[in-house]
Amino acid sequence: MMTCGPLHGVPREAATARYAAIDVGSNTVLLLVAERRGDLFVPVLERAEITRLGRGVDRTGRFDPAAVEDTTRVLGRYASEARQLGVAAIACVATSAARDASNGADFFAAARRAAGLAPEVISGDEEARLVWASAWRDFGGGSCELAVLDVGGGSTEIGLGSGPVPRTHQSLQVGAVRLTERVGPGDPPGALGLRALSSRAAEALEPARAMAEPPPPSRLVGTAGTVTTLAAVEKALPTYDGAAVHGSELTLEELTRLYLRLGELTTPERARLPGMEPKRADVIVAGCAIVLEAMRLFCFDRLTVSDRGVRWGLLYDRFGRD
Repeated sequence: MMTCGPLHGVPREAATARYAAIDVGSNTVLLLVAERRGDLFVPVLERAEITRLGRGVDRTGRFDPAAVEDTTRVLGRYASEARQLGVAAIACVATSAARDASNGADFFAAARRAAGLAPEVISGDEEARLVWASAWRDFGGGSCELAVLDVGGGSTEIGLGSGPVPRTHQSLQVGAVRLTERVGPGDPPGALGLRALSSRAAEALEPARAMAEPPPPSRLVGTAGTVTTLAAVEKALPTYDGAAVHGSELTLEELTRLYLRLGELTTPERARLPGMEPKRADVIVAGCAIVLEAMRLFCFDRLTVSDRGVRWGLLYDRFGRD
């Protein structure tokens, strides 16, 4: 779980209104509470918890009742914490799994009961736009041609451009949870499992090849839990540290070595690695395969890691202007 405690040493009267953004992903539910200070938001509280809302959705087309229960319980806790911190408003969005599940009404009804929230299902295009907005604010600027990669549980978003709005973007039906369920790579995956994951990842990313046209991006930014976890494991962090991860780099060589290493381990062995979120250990190999194949597709030898993503883009989009 990622946490950021309340700010200290900042006069409350100097702060402006507080707002909350909640991102209900296929694997993880994330909360951000922040204070708006002029044109900037300063985080007050951040949380992340894996509930795997999207488990089984690729195969059945439906939400698993236990996944709905786990997710709405977390939503209830997040909404309560946000309200206790005096937020003026809460924006809550749901992504890939919610787009695909035929029984989404069950989830929305449960969310209203547990949290008093009605999550907004956003399209893949909107998800890509929000991710881009967050990454551009931190790593864009000038005439920099940027590429942004967001590997989620159920989908992967890719955007390219040189301004606050991406020139082109695409949402693809492949994510760490979805790819793991499709391939069933074994535990440990071994060489055969790794080849199968890489092959299926490359196949799923192929529709994005048309995006890889001049001008070539000068920088790749990777965001979401797969990328931040890979960075934390590469750094062998004893506990997750967003400040150490955000803005760090991972090279293609490092990720390839890490992919092979993870593929030799069982899920319990991966769960014990420093930097690993234990609940992500069963899908991190597939997530790494997607990252590697995306880097190869766009000919990048390194990526910059972003600890932010949809929730930050959502915050600025909904509450960053009057």
